[in-house]
Amino acid sequence: MTKIIDGKEFAGKIRGQVKEDSDLLFKDHKVQPCLAVVLVGENPASKVYVGAKTKMAAECNIKTKDFKMNEDTDQDTLLKTIKDLNDDSSVHGILVQLPLPKQIDERAVIDAIDVKKDVDGFHAINAGRLSIGGDMLKQAFIPCTPLGSLLLLKNTVQNLSGMNAVVVGRSNIVGKPMSQLLIEESCTVTVVHSRTKDIESICSKADIVIAAVGRPEMIKSHWIKKDAVIIDVGINRVPTTKPDGSEGSKIVGDVDYQDTFEKCSAITPVPGGVGPMTIACLLRNTVTSAYRHSGLEDPRGTVST
Repeated sequence: MTKIIDGKEFAGKIRGQVKEDSDLLFKDHKVQPCLAVVLVGENPASKVYVGAKTKMAAECNIKTKDFKMNEDTDQDTLLKTIKDLNDDSSVHGILVQLPLPKQIDERAVIDAIDVKKDVDGFHAINAGRLSIGGDMLKQAFIPCTPLGSLLLLKNTVQNLSGMNAVVVGRSNIVGKPMSQLLIEESCTVTVVHSRTKDIESICSKADIVIAAVGRPEMIKSHWIKKDAVIIDVGINRVPTTKPDGSEGSKIVGDVDYQDTFEKCSAITPVPGGVGPMTIACLLRNTVTSAYRHSGLEDPRGTVST
């Protein structure tokens, strides 16, 4: 029987641990973890996502500072805001919500964030630490979506060592860091993308498929090996027709859930899979940063293991 990997339930457990550790830090050291969230523009999905982060942070006794900037904000103004947050000792984590308007260089903005406050894990130094692996992971912040995906995977598969994994997508946000995390777990990893020839054949040999390509329901059952484990990172809004004939929309992943369900051994639903884990791992990273800034070790150590 196929297992539905419940990211919502798992994320709730992580948030519970985050709250315990946040409460303990405040009780013993009078330090409240603080996350600064910068939103530029009016992207509807980004606004919803930022709102969810703020709400869940409050539930975990994490203070948030929200900075909403106009769509036409120039790069220098945004960089000045980041510098101010870097210099603010009360702020432990800085998150600049992506995507940014086209007049702004995302890489310049990400690398302007103090690496010790880069709780999204996108800074070049954090990416380098992840690539090196080993003990360097203890100093890194790992990108939240790949980290959440790995935690779900490790909660589902007893031993990842030696398994064949295919990562569909090569983005800096998910695909590349996901492949590095799987290598660290001693998987044999293949990354496929838009230029890869015969993607279906490569995926069909994988024990694990991580889908992070941003194409709704692209991956069908004939792409999947019998009893493979699927982690679907995709979040795509597609049009649909309601029972009364009116037009509406729904959220689907990069994997055709209904088509692949009977063939795989386990799969994350969309929504309710990886999405809640992303926010939970962001909050975990923020509390870890607060402990580090206080000269203390995170009581739970790195969340990558």
